[in-house]
Amino acid sequence: MTRSERARHVAATLERLFPEVPIPLHHRDPYTLLVAVLLSAQCTDKRVNTVTPELFALAPDPESMVRLSVEEIDRIVRPCGLSPMKAKHIRALSVLLMDKHGGQVPADMAALEALPGVGHKTASVVMVQAFGVPAFPVDTHIHRLAEVWGLSSGSSVVQTERDLKALYPVEIWAKLHLQIIMYGREVCASRGCDRMRCALCREMYPDRKRPYVRKG
Repeated sequence: MTRSERARHVAATLERLFPEVPIPLHHRDPYTLLVAVLLSAQCTDKRVNTVTPELFALAPDPESMVRLSVEEIDRIVRPCGLSPMKAKHIRALSVLLMDKHGGQVPADMAALEALPGVGHKTASVVMVQAFGVPAFPVDTHIHRLAEVWGLSSGSSVVQTERDLKALYPVEIWAKLHLQIIMYGREVCASRGCDRMRCALCREMYPDRKRPYVRKG
């Protein structure tokens, strides 16, 4: 199959497997989504969802969050890992939202990326899931599977995002990125598939006789 044919096959298969894809991080609004995504770095969404109810009960918005100390935030978010840094960033970005954005999360990629602890992926998730602005956030599952399926070279997350955006129409980016994540979590885990057991991996390269090995 050509790259375009593989892309179409992937999209059709994932649509059949996951016709409904709920947003995995529980949130109420753009601010709580932003905090939840920040907490999800090197942590499972399931773990984040067990921590955020207590945090958001105390501080559901930037104004109330800045009333908490970094130590108080750290105590709550500690199960998510990297808690001292995450707590510091959550309070600092809340201060910045109050000072520069009227307490509101800006619907602007550059403004989001300027917030403490917010990188391109986090900003992309907020833009697409909170504001409905087309984006294709690339996490570790998407980066891995895009290379395995021959949709991208895998040279960098930036290149993977660029390749996927070029292959797929903008109107399916929001849903497709969640579908690929679900496939990576539920069907083709990085440690559970040798690239010959997973049906979709086999279908991408039916002549493959041995497990996939990344080159370079």
